[in-house]
Amino acid sequence: MAAAELRPGLKQRHLTMIAIGGVIGAGLFVGSGAVMNEAGPAAFITYALAGGLIILVMRMLGEMAAAHPSTGSFADYARRALGNWAGFSVAWLYWYFWVIVVGFEAVAGAKLLQYWIPGVPLWIFALVLMSLMTATNLFSVSSYGEFEYWFAGIKVVTIILFLGIGAAYVFGLWPGKPMDFSNLTAHGGFLPNGGSVLFSSIVVVIFSMVGAEIATVAAAESDDPVRGVTKAVNSVVWRIGIFYVGSVFLLCTILPWNSAELGESPYVSAFKEMGLPYADHVMNAVVLTAVLSCLNSGLYTASRMLFVLAGRREAPQALLRVTDKGVPRWAILSSTVVGFLCVIAAYISPDAVFLFLLNSSGAVILFVYILIAVSQFILRRRAGDEEMPIKMWGFPFVTIFAIVAMVAVLVLMAFDPETQSQITLGLGSWAALLIVFFLVVRTRKEYQDQEPVVGPDAQAERILVLANADVASAELVEEVDRVQPGPQATFYVAVPANPVEVGTALTSGAVWIDEETRAAAQRRLDRILQVLTERGYTADGEVGPFDVRATLDGAVLTFKPDAIVIATAPDSQTAWLRDDTVAKARERYSVPVYHHKYREGAPAGLG
Repeated sequence: MAAAELRPGLKQRHLTMIAIGGVIGAGLFVGSGAVMNEAGPAAFITYALAGGLIILVMRMLGEMAAAHPSTGSFADYARRALGNWAGFSVAWLYWYFWVIVVGFEAVAGAKLLQYWIPGVPLWIFALVLMSLMTATNLFSVSSYGEFEYWFAGIKVVTIILFLGIGAAYVFGLWPGKPMDFSNLTAHGGFLPNGGSVLFSSIVVVIFSMVGAEIATVAAAESDDPVRGVTKAVNSVVWRIGIFYVGSVFLLCTILPWNSAELGESPYVSAFKEMGLPYADHVMNAVVLTAVLSCLNSGLYTASRMLFVLAGRREAPQALLRVTDKGVPRWAILSSTVVGFLCVIAAYISPDAVFLFLLNSSGAVILFVYILIAVSQFILRRRAGDEEMPIKMWGFPFVTIFAIVAMVAVLVLMAFDPETQSQITLGLGSWAALLIVFFLVVRTRKEYQDQEPVVGPDAQAERILVLANADVASAELVEEVDRVQPGPQATFYVAVPANPVEVGTALTSGAVWIDEETRAAAQRRLDRILQVLTERGYTADGEVGPFDVRATLDGAVLTFKPDAIVIATAPDSQTAWLRDDTVAKARERYSVPVYHHKYREGAPAGLG
């Protein structure tokens, strides 16, 4: 079995284009027509409102991802903030959302190909598209990045051309066409269906913008994750503002909102209105590119979520296998299988099984976004005034506003007859996952005692040691070797100044106990640092407060480790294990947590 380790394969240009193009989906090119039909000329305001929520979620996600880049991304942050149940829920819900989208996009792409070649059965085209994107993802992460670079590039160029040509047409720079904004008010007014429709359409718009967060997942497989996340998050405002709000405003100005042609593609209708030839063929090709981009990214994202779940022993361990190029082969193939099943469902039972799958995944992304926001709120409160590459605006008030707004969207869905089934089925899917977690996953002994799976070639470079015992030097060295430190590994040792754990509770009076406890903890720290430095490692440390969790939290924020070793005395001599310290640390942090318990009867000092 190859090392359970993904390898950096994405260049900065890949991340930049994934970030820019990830927000442009087929939903913009096609779905914007339905929003215009419902909201009228004010449809661009709906896009601005929904885009504002996406921007806030991305900013929160960017804050966490820049501080702790991770392939599991928001699933790891939910786990760290809320516990294993949240990480399990987010990862599986997000995986479920994307594998259903993969099947849906394959069917949508097949229908687009039938526009040119109507005689070929839908399932054959869907099979070809699924196979092509699966092969792309299996080859290497750089091949995924290269395909997505060009797919996203085509989408971006198309939108930019539309913005330029559309602006010239609207502002009177088009031959024989004066400046004209009459479509904004001429057909029943600016809000022909009332103001409430601006909010009822937000659900559809949010779904069309899903994908902006993929850049934070992909960044972990790049050479400079923090730079990639920072650029993606900082650019999301203008990306949504220009590509979505700007282009939809032009559509509302060029076309009557109640035009019958909007249902096919408002962009095709707009190009025809401006007299451009072959607009239907050009836009059909562009939408096909957008579909392939979504399919490509969906497989990538779903497979990475499965990989992280397997690393947490929350999915089959076989999914951890990677190829020589660092690609999680079985995680990709497993996600592809679900996509193929969706294609079969669309062929055999489009109005029952396939419709059920689409509806059950509809509200899932909002559940994920709400958990992202709650996670950021909790983690930021823990971090305090720590310096971060990216910070959420107006914390905590803007974060709370975003959470309330997304819950309000779910409430709107619950009262809308057309979206009620999405809420019901989505909540049912989440409830089923939680039942599996609490009754099956969490009760397994190997899960309770788990250490995140690390491949044989993985090496830790920043190792935090939390010590409530003077571990004998031979045992400490043995534990250090098990963590597999790299040649340039740096250690940070944290010792809680707890009078029970250092022994001063039995020997010191009340007047001197605080001073003597800190002195005893410092001696323990010095002895452990001595062993590590004698082994040739760079080591530093601190004496922490009385509470072990406060000591661990402070050390993690200060040192930002990629592995944690908790060294304790035997059960009979410590309350740490009775307080479930190790298990809670594994729930709280996304890095591997090792537990070293020195043997009964072993010397209390360093040998």
